[in-house]
Amino acid sequence: MSYKFEKLEIWRLAIEFADDTHILTRSFPKEEQFSLTSQFKRAADSISLNIAEGAIGQSNAEQRKFLGYSIRSLAECVTCLHLSRRRNYISPEDFTQLYSRSEELFAKMNRLRSSLGKPNM
Repeated sequence: MSYKFEKLEIWRLAIEFADDTHILTRSFPKEEQFSLTSQFKRAADSISLNIAEGAIGQSNAEQRKFLGYSIRSLAECVTCLHLSRRRNYISPEDFTQLYSRSEELFAKMNRLRSSLGKPNM
């Protein structure tokens, strides 16, 4: 038996994105441990957590809402990527690689959210 969210490609991609984020942040300075490192890791984890929570919901509207939370968490990760690059914590190559993966994940989450219909107003 498996959960509905485990069948979603975006959930699997989000898990991989979070794993890569955790690996990347291991090299951040110790002084960032409780600020940027922590925020980046929590935001990355939040993407898949919200996808899972929304997929277990009772309605498309609820799943749309949680996908919105996931997209917001991804936006936090993109901002953390920029901050990490500006502070020279990551290489331009690492930035480009994870940024490209964030774009792919964003596009797929938006497509799924759009397929769930219009939000209730």
